[in-house]
Amino acid sequence: MGRRELRLLRCRVTLYSGRTRFGGRLVMLGFGGIGQGVLPLLLRHIEITPGQIEIVSPSERGADIAQEYGIRRSPLRIDRNNYRRELQARLGAGDLLLNLSLEVSSKALMELCQRRGALYVDASTEPWPGGYANRSLPPALRTNYALREDVLALRHNAQNCNTAIITLGANPGLVSFLVKRALLELAGPGTPAPHTREGWAHLAQRLDVRVIHVAERDDQISQRRKQRNEFVNTWSSDGLISEGLQPAELGWGSHERQLPDDGARHESGCRAAIYLKRPGAGTRVRTWTPLAGPFLGYLITHAESISIADHLTVGDPARPAYRPTVHYAYHPCDDAVLSLHELAGRQWRPQDKTRLMRDDIVSGRDELGVLLMGPRHGAFWYGSRLTTEAARRLAPHNSATTLQVAAPVMAGVEWAIRHPERGVLEPDDLPHDEMLRVIGPYLGELAGVHSDWTPLQHRATLFDEELDRSDPWQFVNFRVDR
Repeated sequence: MGRRELRLLRCRVTLYSGRTRFGGRLVMLGFGGIGQGVLPLLLRHIEITPGQIEIVSPSERGADIAQEYGIRRSPLRIDRNNYRRELQARLGAGDLLLNLSLEVSSKALMELCQRRGALYVDASTEPWPGGYANRSLPPALRTNYALREDVLALRHNAQNCNTAIITLGANPGLVSFLVKRALLELAGPGTPAPHTREGWAHLAQRLDVRVIHVAERDDQISQRRKQRNEFVNTWSSDGLISEGLQPAELGWGSHERQLPDDGARHESGCRAAIYLKRPGAGTRVRTWTPLAGPFLGYLITHAESISIADHLTVGDPARPAYRPTVHYAYHPCDDAVLSLHELAGRQWRPQDKTRLMRDDIVSGRDELGVLLMGPRHGAFWYGSRLTTEAARRLAPHNSATTLQVAAPVMAGVEWAIRHPERGVLEPDDLPHDEMLRVIGPYLGELAGVHSDWTPLQHRATLFDEELDRSDPWQFVNFRVDR
């Protein structure tokens, strides 16, 4: 592939030793793979007793882990009919709701927490059931763009001052911190970190970063192979199915020459993103990571595709002077790829069985980072290379994938406790260096790699392909399925 690695930068991290005292109650809503992985980290980094924590989850999964740590678990399903009654009884001023559930409205929970004077942290913005895949809804209303606009509107209420941190996991979440670290690496030694949102946007513009991929290759292998009519994944099968059935979404760059023929713009809001009239699980793009090399990833919708593009916009949002194209490019573990292939063959009807890969993983790593591309610096990937073996040494009840999510969730909870009156925040609003000091020790090898890769490299014209060879950084050159 020509020169694959031009320069490798490795970041040294030291274990964060501080502990944050918390005197309130912590209610964890949902206890799947991420909840089980984050629990030991919360107990490690926060001065809190098991008696202050309650897990609310309808599933028996993880019941043995809750019992191991002496945590009370309430087998309860939260829905739109009971959430006020059940959570008002559990949350008051100074308490914290850690929302790791699916299909429970994030906005409804945030509004409840504000009324009760409680803190709030989640890893994704969720609607009530049906919000992702309801075919009676227009595609624009099933997007993460619409969900983000809805929850950020809570900022306009001056009474909403209690800290509520949204979408803080690996991605969205960690990757927003990695983008800022990568921009500083590209800018060179001695470059001061900007102190404002506008400063970061102007730095990205000066570096001429045209495209940012959240480029992830998960190659973890289980001793149990995927079975027919089963969806298998290393974090949440239900979560990946929900995301995959939403329209593909991407932050839309100012350098792009032509909107995709199946692309659509939003009529209101920040104007930083577009969506495609097809599911993310049926949309693939070319991308690159240092260990995997070039590969095809799924353009799954994620909130960071919108928030990073929005925060790096210069000028009028409707006609920006600068904005990068930003999107996820995800190659999950091989059994998850087979699961997605089967899902498509079933006309997007989910399989009857799901399984989380964790304790049965025998080898592999998750290579998760941000790939910044443009004519000035070529391609630069910056991120985490974490093996399953290393993840198990660092924290119990984790795989490489869950730990890359759980560590940022823990850091978000800790930050919210220390800063309880900051209002509604995205990861892009948080201090990236402070957050990485807490998260970094759990990321394995944190590395930056320069490359000469482009989506046009070694492209032979075997068929009539719609390419723009005059500018490799056009979206049409990354996309595979059109």
